[in-house]
Amino acid sequence: MRARKLTLAAVALAAGLSLTACQGNDDSAAGTNDDSSAASSSSSSSSGGNSQASGKNASDTGDSTKAAEGTGHGQINTGPCKTANLAFDSAHGMGEGTLIVSMRNTSDACSLKGFPGVDLRSEEASGPLSAQRSNLSSPSVVLGNGETTRFTLHYPPNNSGGSGVNVSSIDVTPPNETHSTSLKVDLNLPVSADTETKVSVDPVGTGKQ
Repeated sequence: MRARKLTLAAVALAAGLSLTACQGNDDSAAGTNDDSSAASSSSSSSSGGNSQASGKNASDTGDSTKAAEGTGHGQINTGPCKTANLAFDSAHGMGEGTLIVSMRNTSDACSLKGFPGVDLRSEEASGPLSAQRSNLSSPSVVLGNGETTRFTLHYPPNNSGGSGVNVSSIDVTPPNETHSTSLKVDLNLPVSADTETKVSVDPVGTGKQ
């Protein structure tokens, strides 16, 4: 009976799934965001130079600084946040079947927009289960140094009465990134044919922040 459960778990977690399947549309977006961020930074530098040369633009400079402080503490937005510059953590949400993943910026101000890639891994299965995207809209998030944002992973809790399948870790890839980080978790999912359709992830910056 135990061998049968392991076989079902492998099918539920591995069939037709590939690592970080959510990232397919984000790689090209990363290049676009990098270019636009670089252009924005160049424009900001040019504007700053003009305001210093002309006293009549001083009020404009003050307004721009105030706006920047509200979204990144006055630091130049370096573009999409890199995995290497984010500190990750996770905690179970208030509701059953939710996991809150937090990302804290440890470097200069950077931006996040979109869905993270999340792959659930189990020692009982040969491959990962990739979370599907929810229907929520993606807000734009700018993180100053030390600031944190979060996203929610939804999964079906195992209320079947059976042993289910244990998920021991998740691989998280931020939006517009290609590098992931692994987090230890303790989840138990039911073994059923529709388990993979019930695992979803919300975009970064939604839910309780």
